Amino acid sequence: MNKCKIVVASCIFGSSDFLRRPTSKQMSEFSKKNVCFVMFVDQPTQSTLASEGNLPDDNGNISLWRIIVVKNLPYKDMRRTLGRCQNSCLTLFPSSSSLSRYSIWLDNTDPMLIIEHFLCRTRSEYAISNHYERHCMWEEVLQNKHLNKYNHMPIDEQFMFYQSDGLTKFDATKPNTPLPSYVLEGSFIVRAHTPMSNLFSCLWFNEVGQHTSHDQLSFAYTYMKLKGQNPDRPFHLTMFKDCERRVFLKLFHHRELPSPSNAP
Repeated sequence: MNKCKIVVASCIFGSSDFLRRPTSKQMSEFSKKNVCFVMFVDQPTQSTLASEGNLPDDNGNISLWRIIVVKNLPYKDMRRTLGRCQNSCLTLFPSSSSLSRYSIWLDNTDPMLIIEHFLCRTRSEYAISNHYERHCMWEEVLQNKHLNKYNHMPIDEQFMFYQSDGLTKFDATKPNTPLPSYVLEGSFIVRAHTPMSNLFSCLWFNEVGQHTSHDQLSFAYTYMKLKGQNPDRPFHLTMFKDCERRVFLKLFHHRELPSPSNAP
């Protein structure tokens, strides 16, 4: 993996998902030879995959996925652990002239087409889709509490802190609104490993680690904080519509597992 220049990465922890194999028919021969497909799993997931007949070959691969078994997970909260992997591609696959320059969180089609469409055409270094329904943090907070996705007290504390630090309601009619949406859909991330992109990933994960593990709540705050403290250093982030994401990415339901405690 130390020779990867383009990485497609994903993970399954706690046997929460089925293993979806990249569609070889949609991959160019160039991508098959030059792109690293990396799937991080924990030991329970490894056992589940084996029981379903998904066994790595002699090179440690299942289809195009290189299976990496992670031990001693840092958090009991699997969402927080997933966020650690999601925002750590820059350290797992460091950027230099001979190492990874791009990473894609999750796959669906030819990675070269994804990079060309979302980064090259828009001249961006970070691309992520907005939420299919909600765009304001106020709405996202209420929805998280309504669904009891997390203990309400940490959500309130995080939200109050962001408001006290200048976060305001999303208003698409304002000409200087910094983002087309303050709520993201984090299942699909495309990024170039530039200094500002890497810094944003680190800061975003710090927020996920410090507050709740729901990255939708900290995305807009992290972006605006980074931009506000670095006015002379451009960060080219693009948010595309959810319908555009669906063209490239097919989502599947998680496995049905017992609901965990909503304690943080």
